[in-house]
Amino acid sequence: MRRYELMVIITDTIEEDEAQQVFERAKEVLAQQGGTLLDEAWWGRRRFAYEINKRDHGYYGVLDFQATADAVTEVERQLKISDHVVRFKTVRPEIRVRSNA
Repeated sequence: MRRYELMVIITDTIEEDEAQQVFERAKEVLAQQGGTLLDEAWWGRRRFAYEINKRDHGYYGVLDFQATADAVTEVERQLKISDHVVRFKTVRPEIRVRSNA
């Protein structure tokens, strides 16, 4: 299992509690696929750097987790079919090595 970070942007056309439910659904799918949630952050409603689909705000959430590639594929598939997800991005964070130099 590898470590991943997933950022999800949810439309602001729904209430914040509904947006949090969409975020919770992503966590449920991850757990069902055998992933381990390491950390999560709900950033709430934020302004976009540029307009997306004629909207300028959205709800942001970030998941830090360990999972298999198949689990990541399933979470991304679920996010793609959600009507409320504007964008999402999954990355593998770099491992920082300390040097004594």
